[in-house]
Amino acid sequence: MEIKRPLETAQFIDHTLLKADATAADVDKLCAEAVRFGFKTVCVNPVHVKLAAWLLKREEPGVCSVVGFPTGATLTECKVRETEAVIKLGATEVDMVMSVGCLKASDHKAVLKDLKAVVAAAGGVPVKVIIESGLLSDSEIVRACELCMEAGAAFVKTCTGFGTGSASTSAVRLMRNTVGNALGVKASGGIKNFNDARAMLEAGANRLGTSSSVAVCGGRAPRKTRK
Repeated sequence: MEIKRPLETAQFIDHTLLKADATAADVDKLCAEAVRFGFKTVCVNPVHVKLAAWLLKREEPGVCSVVGFPTGATLTECKVRETEAVIKLGATEVDMVMSVGCLKASDHKAVLKDLKAVVAAAGGVPVKVIIESGLLSDSEIVRACELCMEAGAAFVKTCTGFGTGSASTSAVRLMRNTVGNALGVKASGGIKNFNDARAMLEAGANRLGTSSSVAVCGGRAPRKTRK
């Protein structure tokens, strides 16, 4: 994917605020920026979904929330309940964390059961699966992608940004080569500027997760306010 100008990246960005100390005022600012720049979604913790959905109820950007975040090491039942809850509050997309430990232990049956349960709970709302690519070997990345396809996920996603490592073009390329056109690929973790974003898109990503969205887009946007 060829991107020439910083503002062209906005349509691919999940404008992200997942800090533990994020406030309602921070979410308000996030949503205003999403409207102004035309970001795809805002990505917030479950506690902020209701506010973000209200702020964006007449706007184009969607609301993404995280499930089993950031470790993925929660019970499937908890992930299911959390998925149902954030969708009820207004989430239009869900980013869940895979049970990375189970994957590394080659307990693929447990991983698949976990993924399928969340996808089913989402009821058609797109689910992006965070695989923490920085913790995985190439063969584990491939297997994780295969399990996501089997489970009916919409995207595979590189990293939470809270674990070891960050998104790499090599991981994104491997993920895209594995899923082909069957799934989307979201690059997240360490995307700080336009060059980072362009490299990820050129490697095969079609969604970007970053808290540096405004900087990625060059810091300026057409003047636009919420309706």
